[in-house]
Amino acid sequence: MISPANFYILASLLLAIGLLGLIFRRNLISVFFSLEIILNSANVILVGFSQKMGNVNGQVFVFFILAVAAAEAAVGLAIVVSLFRLRKTIDIEEFSKLRW
Repeated sequence: MISPANFYILASLLLAIGLLGLIFRRNLISVFFSLEIILNSANVILVGFSQKMGNVNGQVFVFFILAVAAAEAAVGLAIVVSLFRLRKTIDIEEFSKLRW
């Protein structure tokens, strides 16, 4: 059985990687990946708490979060594609004013 401390360490590392990606990356797709890593960090914490409490409620909640995250990723990617068609770049610095 895995110790809950291992879940917390993994979640902390994922959160740090995601935050560093948000801070230092300027590519819009990399920013979306960083947001997904942060969301997965929260999922790892939920699984850790679920194991510690001895029930599966947290794990079931993670499945719902993953389904919503998949829909969010699809919508976000569609927005990125439409912005790329409009501006011919996916650099965040170019999107300071999102006017048509």
